[in-house]
Amino acid sequence: MKITIDIDCTPQELRAFLGLPHIEPMQDALIAQMQERLARYLEAMDPEAMMKLWLPGGMQGLAEIQERFWTQLMSGMAGAAGTTGKSKRAKD
Repeated sequence: MKITIDIDCTPQELRAFLGLPHIEPMQDALIAQMQERLARYLEAMDPEAMMKLWLPGGMQGLAEIQERFWTQLMSGMAGAAGTTGKSKRAKD
């Protein structure tokens, strides 16, 4: 035997029915405080200081990452070209 019950109510109505507290005003106040604090923090933060925080090595670290990427890419392409050439010679 299978019984299905459909209840059509809003979340607020269900919370009231179950006796749960209404916390939306508290959530709204906390979110407003968090937004205010974040806005003050970002206003006081210097863009250069943020970049140093996000990229510890600064632009030098970013340049090193880019250089390593290109080195790996070029060595991979050279290896692929060398492999293709060897397989053609082996077939000849």
